[in-house]
Amino acid sequence: MRNLLILLIFCQGAHAVKHSLKYFLTATSGVPNFPEFVGAAMVNEVQVGYCDSNIKTAEPKQDWMRKLIKDEPQHQEWYASKCFGNRQVFRANIDSLKQRLNQTGGVHILQRMNGCEWDDETGEVVGFNQYGYDGEDFIVLDLKTLTWIAPQRQAVVTKLRWDAEKARLEHNKNYYIHICPEWLKKYVHYGRSFLQRTELPSVSLLQKTPSSPVSCLATGFYPHRASLVWRKDGEELHEEVDHGEILPNHDGTFQMSVDLKLSSVTSEDWTRYDCVFQLYGVKEEIVTKLEKDRIRTNKGKEPPIGLSAIIGGIVALIFLLSCIVSFCIWRRNNYGC
Repeated sequence: MRNLLILLIFCQGAHAVKHSLKYFLTATSGVPNFPEFVGAAMVNEVQVGYCDSNIKTAEPKQDWMRKLIKDEPQHQEWYASKCFGNRQVFRANIDSLKQRLNQTGGVHILQRMNGCEWDDETGEVVGFNQYGYDGEDFIVLDLKTLTWIAPQRQAVVTKLRWDAEKARLEHNKNYYIHICPEWLKKYVHYGRSFLQRTELPSVSLLQKTPSSPVSCLATGFYPHRASLVWRKDGEELHEEVDHGEILPNHDGTFQMSVDLKLSSVTSEDWTRYDCVFQLYGVKEEIVTKLEKDRIRTNKGKEPPIGLSAIIGGIVALIFLLSCIVSFCIWRRNNYGC
């Protein structure tokens, strides 16, 4: 699985932020012990709904989403209907692709990531709809030209057919530019106490062996827009560092890490280095000095602080397999990661 690379959007405004509503749909073929269809809804990178071909319904995943559904039951009815309908469509599409590409066996995955982003300061709305097949970009909707882009030669047939469906294209434009943002605003309103909160992380220094890089791990923060860097003499380092991914924890918070290679650092210079975490909307930094007695290792000790969060994050990633691969494809196309 590709690394999930997150472009960090960091600014000084305390309240203005881009909100997002994203749907991740995945159909699988040849994957044992995994539903043939999975759907997940995410608001600001937080899972709010889930369905699959085994449970055959849509389930809210946040208390505030349950409150919304109680107030407006048609939301769950719409999601349950879409889950069932997309299951049938995706099943037919993956069978058609396998036939077109002469694929008779093996594991195959068809995915869609669609939704919208809304900037609550400028009012700007961006819609997106993109498909991937077997981990590669397959076809992408360009809402500005109302045409489909086919990065793969195998998708040209689909592009030509879908470009000819003018009524569907207009429906897509209306949904992504008008309906989707209105739903997103409603979700943000219902979940504002959860989605607009801030939680600072615990920060730890971890090292596997004395010759390994020192990893600075920040876990338990929210929202996911954050910065974690190594500095030397107050200047951010860009060499000899390895930035990790932002990963979800099981409790809805996030974690991230950045490694510092010590091969060229003398013991006398350790005091010149520190790890700095900063969370969107919070002015204060969390600064952790590079000191030997702060470093935790696995050797002869209990699991280091943050390890349970890592395990939780891995479990969450496995559970949201479809979300991760689709998200990677979309981020790469939009931000060049």
